[in-house]
Amino acid sequence: MELQEKIPVPTFTHVDREVFMREICPERRPAVLKGVNLGPCLEKWTVEYLAQRGGDKEVKIHVSAVPQMDFLHKNFVYKTLQFKEFVKRASEDKHTDFFLCEDESYYLRSLGEDVRKEPADLSKQFPDLAEDFHIPHFFEADQFFSSVFRISSRGLQLWTHYDVMDNLLAQVTGMKRVVLYSPQDALHLYLSGDKSEVLDIDVPDLKRFPEFVKAKRYECVLEPGDVLFIPALWFHNTTALLFGVGVNVFWRHLPADSYDKKDPYGNKDPAAATRALQVLERALHILDELPADYKDFYGRRMIQRIQKRTFYADTSVTKTQEDSGSTSPTRQFTKPG
Repeated sequence: MELQEKIPVPTFTHVDREVFMREICPERRPAVLKGVNLGPCLEKWTVEYLAQRGGDKEVKIHVSAVPQMDFLHKNFVYKTLQFKEFVKRASEDKHTDFFLCEDESYYLRSLGEDVRKEPADLSKQFPDLAEDFHIPHFFEADQFFSSVFRISSRGLQLWTHYDVMDNLLAQVTGMKRVVLYSPQDALHLYLSGDKSEVLDIDVPDLKRFPEFVKAKRYECVLEPGDVLFIPALWFHNTTALLFGVGVNVFWRHLPADSYDKKDPYGNKDPAAATRALQVLERALHILDELPADYKDFYGRRMIQRIQKRTFYADTSVTKTQEDSGSTSPTRQFTKPG
C-alpha cells in the first residue's frame, strides 16, 4: 500500500500563449505542456554536440558520492570542470576520471557571470547553445528573469523546495520524474527555509515526519519536448530517470518591486513576506515575556487570526474531481485544428 496517492499532473497539448494565459496559468496548478516549440535543440543536443558547442567554458558543478543530493546537510562538494568534460562525465554511469568515487553523480545549475548579482541567462553564458533553444513566449519580455541550464547524471534526485516565481521546466533530452506538493500542504513538509527536511519522499521516515503522509503528491514523468509549468510556491522534487538536459525559465509574474532586488537566483521570499515574517518573529519574542499558559492562549489566538486573514480554500482540486468523477485531475486540452 502506497503512503500517498499519486495524483497525475494534467496534460495539455499544442499550447500557445493565449491558451496558457486563459486555461492554465490562472488555475495556479502544475501542468505538463506537450507540443510546445522548443526549437532544434530537441534534435541537436547530443552529448557530442553539447561538448563541442560548450567547449572549454568552465562551470561550477555539484558532485556527490550518492545520487540523492541533500542541500540542507550538504552531502556534495562544489567542483569546477570544463563544460565538455562535465557533459562527458555526467552522461557516464562509471567514470575513469572522478573526484570522489567512480560512480559519483553530477549536477549543473548554470549561474550568471557574477553569481552574486546576475541571474543565469542561457543567451549570455552559452550563446552557441542558446540559439538552438526557443523560450516559450508565455509572458511579457520585461517579465523575464532567468534561463537556467539543468544537466544531471542518471538517477540524480534533487531536494524538495519551492521557488517564488512562476517557471517552465523544459525537458530537452532524457526523462525526469517530478513530484510536486501544493503550497497548502506546506505544514506537512517539515520546512527549513524553502526546503523540506523529508529527503526520501518515496520511503519517508514516518517516526520523524508523521505528518508527511497528509501531503497530496502530484507526479509526472517528463519526456523530451515536454514542458512542465510550475507555479510559484509549489514544492517540487526531481529525479533524472536518464542522463538529461533541461532548461528552466523563470519570470516575474508579480510586479517587479515585489521581489528582492539582490536575489540572482529568484528564490528569496517576496519583500512583503520577508517583512511580515520578521514582524512575526518580533511578536513571538514579546510573547516569551508571558507565563507558559498565557503564551499558549495568545499564541492560539494569533494562529486563529492569521488563518482568518490569510487562508483560502483551494476549490480547483474539488472542482476538477467533481467534473471528472474521480480523485485525479485528468482534464486534457487539445487545440482545435
